[in-house]
Amino acid sequence: MRPPHTDEAGLSAAARDALSRYLDVLAKWNRVYNLTAIRDRVQMESHHVRDALAVLPFLPDAPSLQVLDVGSGGGIPGIPLAIVRPAWQITLVDSNRKKVAFLTQAAIELGLANVRAIASRVEDMQSDKPFDVVISRAFSDLRSFAMLAGRHVARDGVLVAMKGAFPSDEIAELPSDVQVTATPALDVPGLDAKRHLVIMRIARKAHA
Repeated sequence: MRPPHTDEAGLSAAARDALSRYLDVLAKWNRVYNLTAIRDRVQMESHHVRDALAVLPFLPDAPSLQVLDVGSGGGIPGIPLAIVRPAWQITLVDSNRKKVAFLTQAAIELGLANVRAIASRVEDMQSDKPFDVVISRAFSDLRSFAMLAGRHVARDGVLVAMKGAFPSDEIAELPSDVQVTATPALDVPGLDAKRHLVIMRIARKAHA
């Protein structure tokens, strides 16, 4: 039996309202900044919000996480994750300053105190401490993602790449210190397309 005041996906009414308002803000800014090629509101919900939330069962089950969303663009998956996991601290990084302006404004309008947006290339980004989860969607191939963003992952943290079809060729190109720990297929309601996660850890020497 699900908790009271939640829907079938376990989302509270407040979270559902915030996700809807996020799509409103995204649609408004998209008219000017071309944040997403998708214009239809129903498709935005399935291709963006539901796609982002589908990763939750495969992320660490912790009450508080430090999460870095690499190449966040229009805020996927970072902003939906921040909405449904308010105790997580979400950092959104993108090299496009206009997109970062959108991300900053969206966080303000949605009251997301757990979100910060940084205008930077991920390889140049400076952070006070590493992240438990470094995640990306459509940022790059797996090898580039691991090489560029890997230094931001905590020793026991994970790199998570959101992919479409199973990326066997990209996995084969990963360097030896990047270990693939899981490749679950995702079932995204309303999205008739193959979706997979590639979850990776970076092997580090004991003195590193």
